[in-house]
Amino acid sequence: MVTIRHEALRDIDARERLLDRVWGPSRFAKTAERMREDRIPAEGLSLIAAEGRNVVGTVRLWHVSAGPDRPALLLGPLAVDEAWRDRGIGTALMRRALATAGRRGHRAVLLVGDARYYGRFGFSAEQTGALWLPGPFERHRLLGSELKPGALDSARGLVAATGREAPTPSLKALIAGLARHETAARKVA
Repeated sequence: MVTIRHEALRDIDARERLLDRVWGPSRFAKTAERMREDRIPAEGLSLIAAEGRNVVGTVRLWHVSAGPDRPALLLGPLAVDEAWRDRGIGTALMRRALATAGRRGHRAVLLVGDARYYGRFGFSAEQTGALWLPGPFERHRLLGSELKPGALDSARGLVAATGREAPTPSLKALIAGLARHETAARKVA
């Protein structure tokens, strides 16, 4: 049985392997991925679908601005393992992510994707025509959905990452940690 839950630290490696299988290395070149780089997802909005300990799906949302002073979330990437597709897992992840975002008071969600797929979740390009991303993207694939009516009214300008930056460990701390690990390993051996 597949369950959807908040991502835990133990899920990170499996999530990254899933994203590699589904999207391949080209995912790192995409503008939306560049916006997420070195950022922390919005609190409570990193979800995975799991069958036991096996991660079979993922979706995360990130803080952005949809133009000046207009907070929003950026959804993605959404991924479901090929062996688990056509079972409603992507739909369940989307519904849970959007419902959780709405309950947490977020007003709008943006994504770059296929309007035919995401339209059923309320996404369209109707209110994103005056928005742009800080890199290459296909305009018709920049989609938005209002969680609160009017959240994207007159949205215009650059979509920019606004979320918390991921902590970057210092080289000194990394070396000290490796030295402690090596010393401990020698004591055990």
